Amino acid sequence: MATTTVTTVEPETKFASPILPKSNHSLSAPPDEADDDVVRPDIEWIPSHKTYAKRVEQLKLNCMGRQTTIPEGWPEKLDAARVWSGSDFKDDMRKCILQFEESDIAEIENGLAHFKGLPHNNDPDNVNTETFPLPTLGAKLNNVSKQIHDGIGFAVLRGLDPKKYSPRDNILLYVGITSYIAEVRGCQDYDGRMVVHIQDIREDVRDYAKRGPFSPYTSRAQPFHTDRCDILSLYAYDVSPTGGESVIASGGKIYNEIADKRPDIVHLLADDKWIFDEFHNGDYHRRPLLHKFGSHGPGFVYSRRPLTGAWFSPHHPSVPAMSEEQAEALDAVHFTAEKHQLELRLQRGDIELLNNFALFHARREFVDDPSARRHMIRLWLRNKDYAWESPEVVARSGREIYDPNSPFRANPVWDINWSPPLGRGPWKRMECN
Repeated sequence: MATTTVTTVEPETKFASPILPKSNHSLSAPPDEADDDVVRPDIEWIPSHKTYAKRVEQLKLNCMGRQTTIPEGWPEKLDAARVWSGSDFKDDMRKCILQFEESDIAEIENGLAHFKGLPHNNDPDNVNTETFPLPTLGAKLNNVSKQIHDGIGFAVLRGLDPKKYSPRDNILLYVGITSYIAEVRGCQDYDGRMVVHIQDIREDVRDYAKRGPFSPYTSRAQPFHTDRCDILSLYAYDVSPTGGESVIASGGKIYNEIADKRPDIVHLLADDKWIFDEFHNGDYHRRPLLHKFGSHGPGFVYSRRPLTGAWFSPHHPSVPAMSEEQAEALDAVHFTAEKHQLELRLQRGDIELLNNFALFHARREFVDDPSARRHMIRLWLRNKDYAWESPEVVARSGREIYDPNSPFRANPVWDINWSPPLGRGPWKRMECN
């Protein structure tokens, strides 16, 4: 078994202030910042509808050669439970929330006690459905997993109270519960981190780099994107009093609307000429934004920042520019997602689970309070039985994350009770968005 590194401060009853460990892969300074003389479209990481509308009108003047049918082999319309609009849930959110009963909480706590009583070192990597038994709740969670993979694509588990448990126990019960949703856990960076604590850390590390931390670790809004995982899980250890809502949108709904109204954009999205900046000495790669996931059909692997750059992580001058048509397509996806979005106001203790290939997600800007600081604990998960068949370019990324023989997954690191490490700056690689 691979050696597991667990960092913990016991017996804390709440997560500690950031402890910033050294990282073998983090950088102490930004990459070279030569002047970027490349002529690039006027497109921003946070989309501007005004800029988008202006571009749409400009490109209409030269639209004679546009494709009028979708690419061969792609469906004209996707018909599945994961195709929905936020308005479909307006009057009934019960279909997406599993409310834990008192008996469920008792079973979870019994599972935790059972795991901690086993003759091993109690590392989170040892948690699975055998070592963390949930004899009754497990069947409910398996149904939730089916809903995530083959149904509407998301769920919220509600009823935990994180304040009842130590930081270590919060991680253990979180991993124990989600083992019944998707038993394989992936690393989330080149250092092998298995959990990521998402908070606004600007005040904690404000002096380490002139642009500040990577954007998820601020209070800024996040535009629609997908991560690199199969299943995205967020445990709301705490929530801010203002903002921070999770916003999701159906990729199938976005596909259907674009295929109907602008089939030429489907051609662009499925093309492999999209340039992804790796934010590492000018490195970049190309791949599509729209993929075929076997019998499940079209799905997006979409992230704006590597395509648009941002003020906190600008493009290296050796990274080529996208075209005006690509800029239009990129914003078309975002604003179609915005049209059909569903906003989820998570409560403290909620576990949000998303099918990353079926849905987009975003985040509202938030304002912390001294007594309530937004703190999400993220896992990247996979269910071996229900996992979607992926195209090779996506499967290759999945092997890096989930394969126990991957150099990144081979030595898992479990940060139990601290905020994101210092190395999560604007040039950090192997991250989402």
